[in-house]
Amino acid sequence: MSTSTETKPPNLKKPKVVVLLSGGLDSNLSTRLVLNQKIEVEAIAVKTPFCDFDCGKGCGHRVKEVAESLGIRLKTVYFGDEYLAMLKNPKHGFGSGMNPCIDCRAMMYKAAKDHMETIGASYLVTGEVLSQRPMSQHRHALRTIEEESNLVGKVIRPLSAGKLPPSDAETSGFIDRSKLHSIVGRSRKEQLALAKEFGIQDPPNSAGGCLLTDPCFSKRVNDLFVHTDGVPTLNDVELLKVGRHFRLSTEAKLIVGRNQSENEMMKFLYLDDDFSFEAIEFTGPLGILRFKNDSVLRNDLMPVAGGIVGRYSDAPRGQNIKLTVLHQQKESRIECQMLDNSVVRKLRI
Repeated sequence: MSTSTETKPPNLKKPKVVVLLSGGLDSNLSTRLVLNQKIEVEAIAVKTPFCDFDCGKGCGHRVKEVAESLGIRLKTVYFGDEYLAMLKNPKHGFGSGMNPCIDCRAMMYKAAKDHMETIGASYLVTGEVLSQRPMSQHRHALRTIEEESNLVGKVIRPLSAGKLPPSDAETSGFIDRSKLHSIVGRSRKEQLALAKEFGIQDPPNSAGGCLLTDPCFSKRVNDLFVHTDGVPTLNDVELLKVGRHFRLSTEAKLIVGRNQSENEMMKFLYLDDDFSFEAIEFTGPLGILRFKNDSVLRNDLMPVAGGIVGRYSDAPRGQNIKLTVLHQQKESRIECQMLDNSVVRKLRI
């Protein structure tokens, strides 16, 4: 009597990938190119303390819309103190401003790798375009970022794959390399043509919005780190994003609001150890004077801070101005001379 054994076909289900999704066009296109190959995709979005992620109109708003339109799951990761610790002394240095692009990107890759391990995904997909960004998207930088995050060979870059060494996913046949693209450089002509093919209406500009690449903001960040023992707080960083900033001494900085919206935000960021200033008899901004420790210069700097706040009020130039000062829930009043413009300009960061 003979017996036969039925051989079951192997499980041909393709493994998952995780895509680093932003609100920009490049990661959107990369995701679509992978989805077109019937590959299961989940997304991760990363927020740093220096992007416009959750402002309601920034990349966080857009990335949620993109994920929903593509029908893929989205996980959001928020970097905080660990990001500021990296920014204090990035291993691979800075770009033209205070932007540690290689170290930042490596942190994002590591967050994505953690998510890959959680959901059982095998590869990471990014929207990176070779030579699009001078610090983090040249060949050596792309390789360095993979090495820093232990993802060598595991990163698929659909927009520039044809100009880069094949990833493990391409050499194994997991993804068809011939259906990927060979885009290089900063021109967006090819991406816009591809967006048209996919029927993407009003394609957005490149995602990013990183404040660390802005020269003026970078000066504020550098000033904060230079005058902070250890690592600044997230509150310190949020305060960098509003108002006019003045360095009064190595231990003291003044922030003066530019409009009502900033005044309200500053009230939210005000700490009990801060000193807040507001003009009494005239409409004017809110000022916050922050010391890094119990400075012996506090009494000397109070009239300087008050004089700057008064300068931006509606009070007539050149006269004394009365202000309320709030500190540790106690309110007092001071009167001081409004400072001259030339003095104010020298103190501004």
